[in-house]
Amino acid sequence: MATTKTNAVRQLERMGIAFELRSYEVDPDDLTATTVAAKIGLPAEQVFKTLVARGDRRGVLLAVVPGDSELDLKALARLTGDRRVELVALKEVQPLTGYIRGGVTALACKKAYPVFADDSILLFDRVAVSAGMRGLQVVLAPADYLRATAATTGPLCKPASSD
Repeated sequence: MATTKTNAVRQLERMGIAFELRSYEVDPDDLTATTVAAKIGLPAEQVFKTLVARGDRRGVLLAVVPGDSELDLKALARLTGDRRVELVALKEVQPLTGYIRGGVTALACKKAYPVFADDSILLFDRVAVSAGMRGLQVVLAPADYLRATAATTGPLCKPASSD
């Protein structure tokens, strides 16, 4: 089987980072990380989604959070040193990153934006992130992902609701 060569895959190969690709069937009506996790056979907390945000001081940045969690914009602002951070509009995602919704990754992004990952990424031996296209995830060691993206880690998620 031929390996799909996305820019993200090429970056990992260039850096000598070991990884595994997992493909899945895309449902354009359900691009959630929890659905992707089920399709690739991993728990949602081990599949990380990449969100594009903009801080009032730092500008465009990427937030990497577990698939079963919600980004806490105030926590992200504290970690980045911004007073305020907002998610960018969906129409801005592709022009900024080169990736479409459901395929955004901090690996081989169009520009080298600062990357901030939720510190829960360190709890796992392997995590999955988008390989730069819908239908393809890359599974790798968190330390390798953090090195490849030069990510800063910290608490980024809202506490789980006690409903």
